[in-house]
Amino acid sequence: MRDPDRLDPAIREYLVAENAYADAVTADTRALESALFTELRGRIREDDASVPLRDGTWYYYSRYREGGQHPLLCRRGAEGDEQVLLDGDAEAADAAYFRLGGAEHSPDHRYLAYAVDAAGAEVFEIRVRDLETGEDLPDRIGDCNASFVWAADSCTLLYTRIDGDHRSRWVHRHTLGERGPDPLVYEEQDAGFFLGVDKTESGRYLLIDSHDHTTSEVYYLPADDPSARPTVFAPRRAGTEYGIADRGEAWYILTNAGDAEDFRICTAPLDDHAPERWRTLVAHEPGRLIQGMLLFRDYLVRQELQDAVPRIVVHRLEDGAEHAIEFPEACYSVGLSAGFEFVTDTLRFAYSSFTTPAEVYDYDMAARTRTLRKRQEVPSGHDPAAYVSERLTALAPDGEAVPVSLFHRRDCPPGPDTPLLLYGYGAYGISDLPSFSPNRLSLVDRGVTYAIAHVRGGMERGYRWYREGRMADKPNTFSDYIASAETLIGEGRTGRGRLVAHGGSAGGMLVGAVLNQRPELFGAAVADVPFVDVLNTMLDETLPLTPPEWPEWGNPLDDETAYFRILSYSPYDNVAEQAYPPLLVTAGVSDPRVTYWEPAKWVARLRARATGDAPLVLRTNMSAGHGGPGGRFQYLEEVAQRYAFILRALGIE
Repeated sequence: MRDPDRLDPAIREYLVAENAYADAVTADTRALESALFTELRGRIREDDASVPLRDGTWYYYSRYREGGQHPLLCRRGAEGDEQVLLDGDAEAADAAYFRLGGAEHSPDHRYLAYAVDAAGAEVFEIRVRDLETGEDLPDRIGDCNASFVWAADSCTLLYTRIDGDHRSRWVHRHTLGERGPDPLVYEEQDAGFFLGVDKTESGRYLLIDSHDHTTSEVYYLPADDPSARPTVFAPRRAGTEYGIADRGEAWYILTNAGDAEDFRICTAPLDDHAPERWRTLVAHEPGRLIQGMLLFRDYLVRQELQDAVPRIVVHRLEDGAEHAIEFPEACYSVGLSAGFEFVTDTLRFAYSSFTTPAEVYDYDMAARTRTLRKRQEVPSGHDPAAYVSERLTALAPDGEAVPVSLFHRRDCPPGPDTPLLLYGYGAYGISDLPSFSPNRLSLVDRGVTYAIAHVRGGMERGYRWYREGRMADKPNTFSDYIASAETLIGEGRTGRGRLVAHGGSAGGMLVGAVLNQRPELFGAAVADVPFVDVLNTMLDETLPLTPPEWPEWGNPLDDETAYFRILSYSPYDNVAEQAYPPLLVTAGVSDPRVTYWEPAKWVARLRARATGDAPLVLRTNMSAGHGGPGGRFQYLEEVAQRYAFILRALGIE
């Protein structure tokens, strides 16, 4: 998986033949694909740039050049002259694949550490550039997972390294210019845990975070003493999650400990942070999920989610006064930006909805005023008033209310014959909220309604929503999605055979499961890099993500009940002799998360057992992984292929 060039020749021949078959089956959509690509490209500003973030006397940002595939990392000083720190297009020249995994400048602004994936396998090399000379140092660190952080001395990096099974297992310390093995800082003994490194917002502490999907453990060490022995903040306990930040003489802890399923925020003395010393600052409120916190010297900002509606709350630390930032729409997405400054009254956040392009604001937490810093441009034009965003509720078989968000043109109100794409994910507690995507306009402007089923397995309705969509309750994810589809049909928003099922990765499992259960509902389906051979994957503990995934699905190696439960819904194991709708499946040869053979096996079994003559198409990217191609226009080409397949299946040009 790490190197596509080492693929077994027989397997390569098989996948290439499948791609040729896909080309033949979709040959009559080439003109449509071309038109769609032109539309998609016309909706992005090709020389787009991020809003600069200040760090001392420097302003850091990224931008694209017109026609460029990859970002340029830049900064401006007091004089206002731009310095290009890293040119992504130049770095990617002559490379079959290139993706920048992350970049961080040193505290003294002298160096830039950055991570590069050259195969799409999410195996990164960390490089360091001297920003005074523009040249890379000899220091190169391979077999990493793109998690690294600078110490305060600007010459020491902590980073995570992966083992032969692609698991982040070690944290090492690298000092610029030093040769020989980097000292080991921490080793994770549990193959089911992920490792990452970071620093607190104050910059005083470096953090080592070890976690799986339901349990976490954090170690810390002084940023000005990176050779110090890490201290565990609170020893791991199964089912307990927490994250930490520091201010003055206190720690701030976001945690679900103490029966706080939807999380609470606590404080503890800097020198005595045993769990019995934690004191509640923001109490747990069932159903109101605290998704994250951002700490400043004078403010604590938290992001909440309740009934699929997010909220940003500003808490003044001096007196405990707090207020929520108001937003104009009922269904939307927001995101916080950490920035580089701890001592500031300014909070940066982004806002968007189905109809409103992304907006970036600087919010004055003292004055409670906001300044618009950027609004996403749609060069080919976009009128938010021409579109409608709605939310309805579907009743699951057990009576739970499943939120469904919809987006359509105002002049195309949904009806029984309306084509409707229903997207779903429902895993790992990930919440999919309505946000702006210029790509979707190519469907919606052709009369397609776009919808998201906020099924269990996500956290749209709190942690309980996640708990009831995993392990023994995983079938709720599928029944929630089917209930959403039936409600949309029952309320006259679409009709049988006019629905398109869409999901990727674990959402591809959802697509596969509902196609096995209710194929007659759908007129087409798209499964991107789908996790469909669930049982066999969970039985193979040598695969990169198998041990970390056991808390999500169960461990069939040790638990007979888990074995048969997974067997009951695993899409590959439940393909039936029945008619399936037209189906497009994608895969990536270098994908370490969903190995390419899963979708390949699934499509082969579907073809062997399906009774109808609908096209069942597999497209494999022979030089990319789970995230698809590295370049932005290459990605749009894949979107155009996907949309053309959907539109042709629905009889829409």
